[in-house]
Amino acid sequence: METRAGDPGAFAHFDLSRVDSPAFVVDAAVLRRNLGVLADIRDRSGIKLLAALKAFSMWRVAPLIARHLDGVCTSGLWEAKLAAEHYPGEIATYCAAYKAADLPEIARISDHIIFNSPGQIARFADVLAAARVRGDSFDVGLRINPLHATGEVPRYDPCAPHSRLGFPIDQLTPEHLDGVGGIHFHTLCEQDFAPLRETWAAIKPRLAPYFDRLTWLNFGGGHHVTRADYQRDDLVEFLKSVKAETGCEIYLEPGEAVALDAGILVGTVLDTHHNGMPLAITDISATCHMPDVIEAPYRPAMLGEHGDDAADAPVRLGGPSCLAGDVIGDYRLPVACEAGARFAFLDQAHYSMVKTTTFNGVPLPSIWLWDSETDALERVRSFSYEDFRDRLS
Repeated sequence: METRAGDPGAFAHFDLSRVDSPAFVVDAAVLRRNLGVLADIRDRSGIKLLAALKAFSMWRVAPLIARHLDGVCTSGLWEAKLAAEHYPGEIATYCAAYKAADLPEIARISDHIIFNSPGQIARFADVLAAARVRGDSFDVGLRINPLHATGEVPRYDPCAPHSRLGFPIDQLTPEHLDGVGGIHFHTLCEQDFAPLRETWAAIKPRLAPYFDRLTWLNFGGGHHVTRADYQRDDLVEFLKSVKAETGCEIYLEPGEAVALDAGILVGTVLDTHHNGMPLAITDISATCHMPDVIEAPYRPAMLGEHGDDAADAPVRLGGPSCLAGDVIGDYRLPVACEAGARFAFLDQAHYSMVKTTTFNGVPLPSIWLWDSETDALERVRSFSYEDFRDRLS
């Protein structure tokens, strides 16, 4: 599996024993740094930036996000409700397929309702009209599939063959844009500037006839703009150019970029034994706490891990669940591999936090907010047996 690098930053000096285990610890200082980068891009290019709640929805830091960005994008009714309760600014809601019963409330909450196909827009025309009669103010967008794949992993590429996400751009006709105020596309995943420029070059000729009918273009997420080597100046000039030539408001929806390198997942070795190689069972579960390790797959970087040239043998770490495949990976731990040893995985604030489950009765990690500039540490949330029990019946 590919090792996804993580920057330890101030976590290199964080005492893991200060929190319980397992626990997510998010550094507010890194969030401020990332949000400052995003706000700078927004201000220099004259566009709008929305934080993607699907990647990072720790609403305890919503005021911090609101001070830097223009709002949030959501993936359906529940995220939209969370946004309305905690996040000031615009709310853009996209769902691959809406339920009719959800749309009235989504219309009340959202500034933009983005549909996956013209068929859905037509089918729900009466619902949307009734919402406007009630006084709800929103516009309608259409997500397109550019049919131009740039991703490395098909599972995460919305332009992979037979993708269900977005209306194929080669099927787009003028009639499909009746009542539509904006076009949305989201095709990137942890990528830099070049794939965005390439995708725009591929779809621009097809969209150009409709520029005078559109008020906004949303380029989605997947832009790794807070990574140190991202070509931010090139992005700014590109966005200014697109805005000028189209006359549209331009949106980006960073998710991972908001919380990149902002969090760790602290765990504890529970037991060790040997079966052809050293093994350790931990209170961190890949399937329950870091499902992308299995789904992507990838190997999360470990805080302080010894290099391949170290004398100690790698240890295969796995979770406490009964799933045979609940394996995190092989690591040379920075501490002795024995029961009670603490360790942490890097870059776990985004996606891991929002994907946790209680499969097999495995406890959820607590959530902590740390500020590496002031050393303030706050337990934001811990989870109990009742949280597990009450989601069942």
